[in-house]
Amino acid sequence: MALPLKLDAPRSLHALEIDLLLQGLFERYGYDFRNYARASLSRRIARALQLEALPTVSHLQARLLHDQQAAMRFVETLSVHTTAMFRDADVYSALRTEVIPFLRTYPFIRIWHAGCSTGEEVYSLAILLEELGVYDRCRIYATDISDAVLDRARQGVFSLRTMRAYTLGYQRAGGARDFSSYYSADNENAMFRSSLRRNLVFSQHNLACDSMFNEFQLIVCRNVMLYFDETLRNRAHDLFHSSLSPLGTLVLGKKESMRFTSHAHRYRELHEGLQIYRRVA
Repeated sequence: MALPLKLDAPRSLHALEIDLLLQGLFERYGYDFRNYARASLSRRIARALQLEALPTVSHLQARLLHDQQAAMRFVETLSVHTTAMFRDADVYSALRTEVIPFLRTYPFIRIWHAGCSTGEEVYSLAILLEELGVYDRCRIYATDISDAVLDRARQGVFSLRTMRAYTLGYQRAGGARDFSSYYSADNENAMFRSSLRRNLVFSQHNLACDSMFNEFQLIVCRNVMLYFDETLRNRAHDLFHSSLSPLGTLVLGKKESMRFTSHAHRYRELHEGLQIYRRVA
């Protein structure tokens, strides 16, 4: 007996195609986007179809499974890399005055910057630590899902056109030096000095499926979980809590919150509105 045709078959078929695409990407390459927010994900998949000049998600799946370069292009399309140095300067000001002085009490400070993208915010944090005299006792582990953006972050090279805006952000965050002293420049690019990169470790890590790898006194994950669904956000919070030392600090994006998570009672908000939390349990 033939199965009855579902009236909503086209929409259900598209959703099924996306599920199969994401499952195939995970099993073939280990990139897990299965619990990313579907609205944002669907827009990025539509963009990938345009870039690859393909008519359906199923055609895209076939290409990704058989063409690794196409798969890496797709990962770049799905990943969100909006970032800037000293983004939300008041957050960095609070780190300078309220968080880093507390970190001084540790003999060695391990910091995890999860979802570091191309590294602008990692270098911002390194500058704060340098100016407050604790950078020699620090190691910053900067992770992202994308090897391509990690390669760019390791280089520490940014467009000279952005430096004026970054200088303003640095000053608003309480910067105490001439910002240009941290980099050398040619006509197009600025390269951060090797002394600023000496305690940075860039490596791949996927919040969707990878586990904890150390204990940290400070974890920064800003504007990353905006693109996760509830299941993946809960997994990330489980991972951060298990990775954070007692009285350690967790910094989220301004539009993110610890409220309504299963770990909310384990943190105390240090500064209202800035999403900076201290682990208390």
